[in-house]
Amino acid sequence: MNIQEESLALHRKLQGKIEVVSRYPVETKEALSLLYTPGVARACLEIQKDYSQSFALTRRSNLVAVITDGTAVLGLGDIGPAAAMPVMEGKCALFKEFGGVDAFPICIDTKDTDELVRTIYLISKNFGGINLEDIAAPRCFEVEARLRELCDIPVFHDDQHGTAIVVAAGLLNAVKVSGKTMGRLRIVINGVGAAGTAIAQLLLKMGFGSLLLCDQEGILCPGEAGMTQVQAEMAERTNPRHFSGSLADALVGADVFIGVSGPHLVTPEMIAAMNDPIVFAMANPVPEIEPEDALRGGAVIIGTGRSDLKNQINNVLAFPGIFKGLLRAHATEITEEMMVRAAHAIAGMVTEEQLADGIIIPSALDKNVAEAVACAVEACVRT
Repeated sequence: MNIQEESLALHRKLQGKIEVVSRYPVETKEALSLLYTPGVARACLEIQKDYSQSFALTRRSNLVAVITDGTAVLGLGDIGPAAAMPVMEGKCALFKEFGGVDAFPICIDTKDTDELVRTIYLISKNFGGINLEDIAAPRCFEVEARLRELCDIPVFHDDQHGTAIVVAAGLLNAVKVSGKTMGRLRIVINGVGAAGTAIAQLLLKMGFGSLLLCDQEGILCPGEAGMTQVQAEMAERTNPRHFSGSLADALVGADVFIGVSGPHLVTPEMIAAMNDPIVFAMANPVPEIEPEDALRGGAVIIGTGRSDLKNQINNVLAFPGIFKGLLRAHATEITEEMMVRAAHAIAGMVTEEQLADGIIIPSALDKNVAEAVACAVEACVRT
């Protein structure tokens, strides 16, 4: 069987990748009285008197909602909420395995932004954090922004910020390995959806250098018709000199290519036109350029979204530790500074020996990464 057939067989066997488990045995009348009626009333009244006690007296302090509307699921697109559930369950399993964080999948059957925001807000008092997942752009930007204003718990869109954090971590180490100069990189990002926009914002925040953003029509240029509000704002920030042209034009002389777009959009000749190229071709399951073709074009460092190659740019390096730190510190929001520190923490998990071997990002299976990220996030709250 290939991996998809094997996965389908496992899903049929498991009938769900997560389950609810009692944290205290219910084997006696005393236990029943303590956990439920009449004893539980005291906990309820304590929370009624002091809302903050909801974190101390329930699992809320370690519980994250993983929420989608099913409109941008992996590389599958708008497949609906029910079909998105296997991905959300998988995400919850990763939260537990890598961060020790309990997570619950919630798939909401609406494409109405107001309805989606209100639904998530109304259930937010059950959780310590909200992880938005696989919500299509540009709706995802408004949903996240509005929920951050409404909710008193951290709201994090992993497709945006989780991806950006791991890309930034890899790029920090790529700068070391390549000998390039921080602040002077010329970076091209292809794909201006949720991930591409967030990557651009974080790389600008961290001062990597100048950016050009490209979509299907080529370089994003201020004043062009057909752009979303977010794209128009990013065009102003990244292309003040109004460069225009194709992706191939943008790559001439560039130091870094970051792809969050589609398969086989980049050729070896385009890579050869770059300056000692750093290539992060992250489209899944088929990258913008195959690693062997990128090498043939002269790439110095290559990262992909694939698990069968080194330097996998995988969000599992970020989100379990992010929420572990947020929950542990009782944070009410996630800030840009937390994201920057998280990126540095992930980058710092790569040893000098690994860097010498061209490895710029930790293994996605390294469970030590989550604790390092959690400590970095927690430190932002404590200071």
